Amino acid sequence: MSQRPLAAWPRELPTSLQPPRTSVWTNLEISARRYPDKPAFICYGNALTFAELAREAERLAGFLQLRCRVAKGDRVLLFAQNSFEFVIAYYAILRADAVVVPINPMNLTRELRHYVADCGASTAIVAQELWPQVSPLAADGSLAHAIVAAYIDHLGKPTDFRVPDAFKLERQAIAAPNVTLWCDAIAQDLAPAPHTAQPDDLACMPYTSGTTGEPKGCMHTHRSMMHTLVGGGEWFRTLPETVYLAVLPFFHVTGMQGSMNGPIYLGNTVVLLPRWDREAAAELIRRHRVQAWSLIPTMVVDLLASPHAASFDLSSLQRMNGGGAAMPEAIATRLQRDHGIAFVEGYGLTETMAPSHINPPDRPKKQCLGIPIFDTASRVVDPTTLEELPCGEVGEIVTSGPQVFTGYWGKPEATAAVFFERDGRRWFRTGDLGRVDEEGYFFIVDRLKRMINASGMKVWPAEVESQLYAHPDIQEACVIAAKDPRRGETPKALVVVKPARRGEANAQQIIEWARSRMAAYKAPTIVEFVDSLPKSATGKIQWRALQERENARSEPADTAPPR
Repeated sequence: MSQRPLAAWPRELPTSLQPPRTSVWTNLEISARRYPDKPAFICYGNALTFAELAREAERLAGFLQLRCRVAKGDRVLLFAQNSFEFVIAYYAILRADAVVVPINPMNLTRELRHYVADCGASTAIVAQELWPQVSPLAADGSLAHAIVAAYIDHLGKPTDFRVPDAFKLERQAIAAPNVTLWCDAIAQDLAPAPHTAQPDDLACMPYTSGTTGEPKGCMHTHRSMMHTLVGGGEWFRTLPETVYLAVLPFFHVTGMQGSMNGPIYLGNTVVLLPRWDREAAAELIRRHRVQAWSLIPTMVVDLLASPHAASFDLSSLQRMNGGGAAMPEAIATRLQRDHGIAFVEGYGLTETMAPSHINPPDRPKKQCLGIPIFDTASRVVDPTTLEELPCGEVGEIVTSGPQVFTGYWGKPEATAAVFFERDGRRWFRTGDLGRVDEEGYFFIVDRLKRMINASGMKVWPAEVESQLYAHPDIQEACVIAAKDPRRGETPKALVVVKPARRGEANAQQIIEWARSRMAAYKAPTIVEFVDSLPKSATGKIQWRALQERENARSEPADTAPPR
């Protein structure tokens, strides 16, 4: 770490950490011994204790090893919403010395097929409402084994909260070759082999994408995961008695580390809200005296927009933190004025297993990424020469630290493109343009990578474009970010229609078609027909020029209204 951030460094914290040299699974094993009867997770009034969590994860791990033949280092898909089942399955995979491949539950069969083929997974754990997306992969042999879970199995108590349909769905009698219901797998009560995973073994492989449009698996070890899950607790000086509210998805590294793995390590109780509901969130905070809450700024905007916001009792909250987008200054000011809470922003990527930067809790700056955390160095460099730039100048943010991933699964060229060696360190190129001020705080300015941030979900335009080219009416397409009052940004497709279909193609039909082929958050909500797309001398579509034009426009032309 350079000397610049030290002036802002929290006085009571060390600048370096020594996380335990044990696996992520060991955290649960230890917390289950320390706090066996303490609720690890609470969901719609139902509690799962640390001992119950560990015990069921052990049984599922035994089934994975002895029936599904999952071996050390094998990748296992985890396809479910935030739930007791997600957490149990996650830790069962780790207990089996395997690698968790968490998948966004909004993905469709076509997308799942890529993940399975790319990472070589032969086993998947899937929630039953998502089974229709997975069943074709089981039917054609792409998956050799599937375990299907019903959320209702752990949600027996009545509740006064509005429960999503998937969490009320009775257990389905799904029968197919090599498909096992979760309850039947647990009932076999199979003991797994001794746990042997070491710090540098792979533990988790979340997927990200990029300019190529092809999602890539980010290889994270137990060591890289331990750094941020331990560091988050240290940064905020979290005690085991702290109660969390979890609303961010666990398949994403921010929710995974900050609202699941970190609390398990510390022995905290986590209150789960599987689907965002501002009224339910406020009531859960009041009812359970929630003290810590990681979220994205759009949730704060929505919470304070409630007609009942003035009556919300948020007095137990000691901190709210998050990232994904800058917190609007007016909202941050209102949160501080009305509730006495300073929103603490942070910054990280899938490649850094959540934060590489966080604002000091006692000295946060608004719309700021924060400062590099424990044992982490960060610089702003010239994107061409990779030389460090002076304070205040805009360049690419690069980071070096224990939490940085080892590379992209099976993609050595893509890995080589995002790393460089300098001053005895291996630096990761984030693709984000930013600056650092005289106190060592980092600010984001723009992106080198093409990425759309829709309510905190990353949308990679090249991936969407590759799907749009399969539409029979589309000759060319370019996807950019359009402003959206609810999502912040939303995908917009600029489309050149094939000559034979000009005047006939329908924007709304293209939108519906896209939604049938990709996760809903990726599908364009706006389609604009254009005669041509600007190209460089080499024939590449100049997406940045189109993005700049969109940013300057007040009203898009010839569009289908977003839904």
